Amino acid sequence: MSDADHEGRDGRRLRTRLVGAGRRPSEQFGYVNTPIYRGSTVLFPTYHDLVTRNAPFTYGTAGSPTTKALTDAWSELSGAAGTVLAPTGLAAVTLALMSVVAAGDHILVVDSIYRPSRIFCDGVLKRLGVETEYFDPLMGTEVARLMRANTSVVFLETPGSQTFEVPDVPAIAALARERGICSILDNTWATPLFFPPHARGVDLAIEAGTKYLSGHSDLLLGLVSANARFLPQLQATADAFAMCPGPEDVFLALRGLRTLELRLREAQSQGLAMARWLEARPEVARVLHPAFPSCPGHELWRRDFHGASGLFSVLLRPAPQKAVAAMLDGLELFGMGFSWGGYESLVIPFDCRPYRTATDWRPGGPALRFSIGLEDVEDLKDDLARGFERLAAAS
Repeated sequence: MSDADHEGRDGRRLRTRLVGAGRRPSEQFGYVNTPIYRGSTVLFPTYHDLVTRNAPFTYGTAGSPTTKALTDAWSELSGAAGTVLAPTGLAAVTLALMSVVAAGDHILVVDSIYRPSRIFCDGVLKRLGVETEYFDPLMGTEVARLMRANTSVVFLETPGSQTFEVPDVPAIAALARERGICSILDNTWATPLFFPPHARGVDLAIEAGTKYLSGHSDLLLGLVSANARFLPQLQATADAFAMCPGPEDVFLALRGLRTLELRLREAQSQGLAMARWLEARPEVARVLHPAFPSCPGHELWRRDFHGASGLFSVLLRPAPQKAVAAMLDGLELFGMGFSWGGYESLVIPFDCRPYRTATDWRPGGPALRFSIGLEDVEDLKDDLARGFERLAAAS
């Protein structure tokens, strides 16, 4: 896990780059942060400028100085040729896919993909004549035997959503490139700070900025970064859809960017502390965390990642649903909600057996996904310890 991926062209290190990326104080009267530009209409000074679109910004949906500051910064941090924005993480998924698929295509999607991404593939893409085939996230280059003449995409997520398997992204991306297939990666868990997607060979990388880039559970945002080969297709599709995020959300994402590394390092520390504590609990059968040797693909995580975020899952020993409900309903510091990456701790129960088709998911007991926030770890342990007491009492 070399730091070379994080050095800029000028040799500056990650924290320095995060502070300066996308900022141009000299162009905004010395103000440190890029202002929020709101608006639809952009005026052109002359007829010639209007008909030739001779301006850095031409219409509200095509971007503004606010959005450019974020896309420039994200491209620099992710090692991309360029980045486009979307109003949500799922919108970024759909934008990436629609940029590279056509009717009659066959696409390969890792079986541990984010469930809403799966719903889009099985619904909208199927209706448009695109066939989706799911594969085991741990099969590595064996995925070659599933590739066809009409395969256009291999869609990965690392680690897997909810179950945290780590696929061999560099090997699969290299295989796809050899065959002219686009590799797409949902990189939300690690962000480019902990997994530099384009340095690992990925063509299109997706980020739900709603999560760690925001860090405060108060915005919705998606980003898609691309290498030089696929950037024109991505930009053309983004322009055609014009599904741009609001300027306030972009501004908040820029603000979150400046502290992203510090928050991710703290999320890693907090997450590992809680995962180790949970692993030692008698109620827990297994912890699903890429940094743990017991996690499928752990060696790949050690090889390819710079760190771990604060999201992981645990498998409890067999217990009735009413006992799990009693445990979760009484928690005071863990909220129950479908997101993560904010400053507050969250937990959700899940069962992915109904929506896995290429792998046989057998948890053996109730499964919980935790997002560890910035509360004191000892307080979080106390809250869960009381929850485990309720679990035992109701079993």
